[in-house]
Amino acid sequence: MSYADTALPVRLDRETATPLAVQLADALREAAAGGHLRGGDRLPSTRALAERLGVSRTVTSAAYEQLHAEGWIAGRHGSGTYVTTPPTRAATSVSAPGSLLAEAETAPMLDLTPGAPWAAGLDRAAWRRAWRAAADPDPLTRAHRAGLPEYRATVSEHLLRHRGLAAGSVLATGGTTAAVVELAAAVVRRGSVVAFEEPGYQRAVQAFRQAGITVVGVPVDEQGLRPDAIPAGARAVYCSPAHQYPMGSRMSAARRVQLVERARAEGMLVIEDDYDGELRFDVAPLPLLAALAPDVVVHLGTTSKILTPTLGAGWLVAPAEVADSVLAYRDLTGTRPSPAGQRVLVELARTGDLGRHLRKLRREMAERRSLLSAALSGAGIPLLGDDAGAHLVVPADTADAETHFLTAAERHGIRLDGLSRHFAGTPTAYGIALGYAGCSREALIAAVPTLVELFR
Repeated sequence: MSYADTALPVRLDRETATPLAVQLADALREAAAGGHLRGGDRLPSTRALAERLGVSRTVTSAAYEQLHAEGWIAGRHGSGTYVTTPPTRAATSVSAPGSLLAEAETAPMLDLTPGAPWAAGLDRAAWRRAWRAAADPDPLTRAHRAGLPEYRATVSEHLLRHRGLAAGSVLATGGTTAAVVELAAAVVRRGSVVAFEEPGYQRAVQAFRQAGITVVGVPVDEQGLRPDAIPAGARAVYCSPAHQYPMGSRMSAARRVQLVERARAEGMLVIEDDYDGELRFDVAPLPLLAALAPDVVVHLGTTSKILTPTLGAGWLVAPAEVADSVLAYRDLTGTRPSPAGQRVLVELARTGDLGRHLRKLRREMAERRSLLSAALSGAGIPLLGDDAGAHLVVPADTADAETHFLTAAERHGIRLDGLSRHFAGTPTAYGIALGYAGCSREALIAAVPTLVELFR
């Protein structure tokens, strides 16, 4: 006997040996995977769905529990049950053993590369409220070249509260890479030399190179970038001291002082990329370089890692002459950061939703890191990186070993990120930068046994 619902295309067959709860879970899963149900759609309560389908509530409850465990649906306190973004087959397969590799060839990959935020953790009601409120002010007739005043004030408060920086002058940016493009063209200038962490953030490397700037790699170790290895005559040095990308180390206090002293003595600009500085779990983060030496440090921040790239919003804190050069460049080229994302961040901060999200984000990332660390370390797999951020590093001895990890994971439907691609020059370290923010927790948990087996 079959039943159909106008919102839920469910067919239950009482003549087969397959339990009704399994049939219902399969039908809902297929509807979500096929696009009939989409992320954010609200499902009926188990009682209401049982009445519609003419089955007991035990059947609907069991189906919902299965889908919740797989990550297809999520409950919201006092609101109901909602469809989430469909997880990958690698994480939710219910097929017979041995079918995983066949599915991985056609199913979406579980992406465990670093750089993605925990966008699924955003409170969707707060997100919608912020966008509605951001649309209330009258449309602008002219863009603010420095960014909306209210956005700059919001960022100043955020930096003071969460990063301990009393920022005197804040400029809005379109994100870290957009800020680097402006700095390369307006401040560093063609023909100059920039010292860069090796390995490091390759999009920034390419932004400098495209501007006609020579990039020279500087090695990093467990204490971060080595200031003694910065070449003489460098116009600037680019680093991520709070959580080095991708190795995960933290620049020591001694090296911070050494770096600042060299910058002041040699007229060198320090570009501080604080891409995930809010995400530290073990101890309070060390003070920003911008707080230690605001006269020689340009501080870069972004909403892409703590919220979502949807906003396209970041910030730059710099000495007055650097800020003036960036503003002059914007006037000359007509480029300015979009105000839409700025307005949304202002509303999220005004209502307290930004602070609540950051607290929830820290808890979630700390728990995910502990989960991965315990599983991998317990299997004797070495790990690198501070207890911070949203990725950790599994080292490999050789380039071949790194390639083996990447290809074997792909066969199992998992996308990983190799360290060697983060070198602008010849790689000197190999391994996997393992991100744990962009997927659901259920998908991550389901992937752990596969990861342990691969790395072992």
